[in-house]
Amino acid sequence: MDKKLSGLRPKVSVSLGVALILAGAMAGFTAQKKNSAAPGASLFAQDKGKLTIKLDGQTVGHEDFEITPSSGGWLAKGDADIKTSKGPASKVSGSLTLEPDGAPISYEWTSQAEKTNSAHLLFTNGLAKMTLQMQGAQPFDQTFTFNTPLIAVLDNNLYHQYAVLVRLYDWSKRGPQTFPVLIPQELMPGNVTAESTGSASIDGKSYEGFRVTTTDLEIDLYLDSTHRMMRLEVPAAKVSVVRE
Repeated sequence: MDKKLSGLRPKVSVSLGVALILAGAMAGFTAQKKNSAAPGASLFAQDKGKLTIKLDGQTVGHEDFEITPSSGGWLAKGDADIKTSKGPASKVSGSLTLEPDGAPISYEWTSQAEKTNSAHLLFTNGLAKMTLQMQGAQPFDQTFTFNTPLIAVLDNNLYHQYAVLVRLYDWSKRGPQTFPVLIPQELMPGNVTAESTGSASIDGKSYEGFRVTTTDLEIDLYLDSTHRMMRLEVPAAKVSVVRE
């Protein structure tokens, strides 16, 4: 399969979506200090929108997402529809519940393409316990261990989760910050480095730049003045994700 297309097909194997973006990010985890927000303050802000997903300039999908307060914490959920010329249409949904400080509590995803697969994850004290259900197979349990409860979930084709990562970043300190991550659809842990890159301009509009890097790739985010994600670019993969 064409490398730059593979990530637009949710499946349990290494693909571009987020998994290939994170390929090579398999170094040891770095414990991340919690963001130094004031006691009782939340890192998050309510947000809702629609993202257009483009590959090599052509629209191949859309994602509707919402980040809202929920039971004293936050809920980040999204639904994406993908259709490329190289494969069947697919749908993926994800629902992530978070503590006010950004630590994940639970996550559920469902993908539908040739088959329907789903999983449920619970996070406790740096452990992520997952039950995976693949169509035509028995449920499968797996546990991932991290050095910190502050884990970023970056799943395939759910790009709004990068907006969550932006909020985990300590903007008062800035500079490069390393985050352990989990890609549930890939059964794949890793880590990424995030960093503010200052003022940026694209298509004649001004943004705050934000870069997520691995040993292989760079993912550029463009934020508004309140740090909402407005655009995401993966130049090496010719992938663009733009808020409508």
